[in-house]
Amino acid sequence: MAESVGSCCAAGRAGMEAGAARGADGIGVADGADGIGAAERDLSFAAPAEEVRARAERAVLIEAGSFRMGTEDPDRNRADGESPVRSVDVPAFRIDPACVTNAEFAAFVAETGYVTEAEEFGWSFVFGALLEREVRRASPKPPGTPWWRAVDGARWDAPEGPGSTVTDRGDHPVVHVSLRDAEAFAGWCGMRLPREAEWEKAARGGLDQARYAWGDELTPGGEHRCNIWQGAFPVRNTLEDGFLGTAPVRSFPPNGFGLYEVAGNVWEWCSDRWTTGQAQSLDGDVRVMRGGSYLCHDSYCNRYRVAARSSTAAEDASGNKGFRLAVDAA
Repeated sequence: MAESVGSCCAAGRAGMEAGAARGADGIGVADGADGIGAAERDLSFAAPAEEVRARAERAVLIEAGSFRMGTEDPDRNRADGESPVRSVDVPAFRIDPACVTNAEFAAFVAETGYVTEAEEFGWSFVFGALLEREVRRASPKPPGTPWWRAVDGARWDAPEGPGSTVTDRGDHPVVHVSLRDAEAFAGWCGMRLPREAEWEKAARGGLDQARYAWGDELTPGGEHRCNIWQGAFPVRNTLEDGFLGTAPVRSFPPNGFGLYEVAGNVWEWCSDRWTTGQAQSLDGDVRVMRGGSYLCHDSYCNRYRVAARSSTAAEDASGNKGFRLAVDAA
């Protein structure tokens, strides 16, 4: 199993496998046996498969050219390799305007019978405040990130574990998806995950060295532009942006290129292997993720800045990781 490189907003499976989500009082289910077969799932909310597979036609064209990647922001996370600022030339490509939704992923599962890695493991990470008290108390905490719980049966269509559902969250970003899961969906659509430089160029929306995807102020004119944590992390969220967990895609204004939620909401997989440009010793397959999530807060990580980056093992999944797709420009 790959080593998980810690982030404030992400937890890793490493060290959690042995009875990871086995509640002492029997809450939850063991060994991935959640009792729901693929044929028994309610996928009635799935988007039309043909429409989902044709998403490349609706992807935003990002013209070829160079941009200044990285930052020298005094508040940058130096250990993450955000600096130095460097000019990067990027060929033309297309990228999804929004993250893949539950309804879109449901279409993929309905047509292919795909089983996610979280389902194979039998559990996934859920932010504790989203859980019923009994489940929260019965589910173990990963080392170093006690706001997470390893919950039996948590998966993309049961994001808080057995009894939860996404039938009324079809327009929310799909979560509890690993790198393999995202790549499988991408292959079904004839697309791929974005490279990190592509992601940052698109997320900047044409702005040069702005702190956020919309400018240098977090809340210009008092307007919230992203779904992140307000209040005291992780004990109190004042919900000033309107959301505790995920928000529907397109809930906030797009950036200058027409991309939605490139800051906050859910972390987004990139195809690149993780490096900070310094000597590292990492076990296994560790990848880049970008954008931050609904758990990011200035007091802890401020990774909703457009140059911010973090890492996660390829098999990791949680309730705040999703993805959008890209494709080479024709």
